[in-house]
Amino acid sequence: MEDIHDLVLEAKIIDAVRTCYDPEIPVNIYELGLIYDIKVDSSGTVAIQMTLTSPHCPAAQSLPGEVEARVRAVPGVNDASIEIVWDPPWDPSRMSEAAKLQLGML
Repeated sequence: MEDIHDLVLEAKIIDAVRTCYDPEIPVNIYELGLIYDIKVDSSGTVAIQMTLTSPHCPAAQSLPGEVEARVRAVPGVNDASIEIVWDPPWDPSRMSEAAKLQLGML
């Protein structure tokens, strides 16, 4: 069971991730559904599993590093790692209602 400190830190991490955008889609990567998992332990170590909209995404080289840098900048985070995963593959159904609305898909 997560303690309140871990939950507060996770909320701050989500806020940081929401400042990262896919360069081809004007919606943050959290709302796009590119973040599959965030794990925070009591020592402030963060492990994130994320994907990209496509293996050929032009941001494949830069976006994971940007996410890692933003997460590491969150007070209370002592270490962060980003793992790119392709299973399950991303598709538009993973987007939040807000993202779909912003992109005119609702």
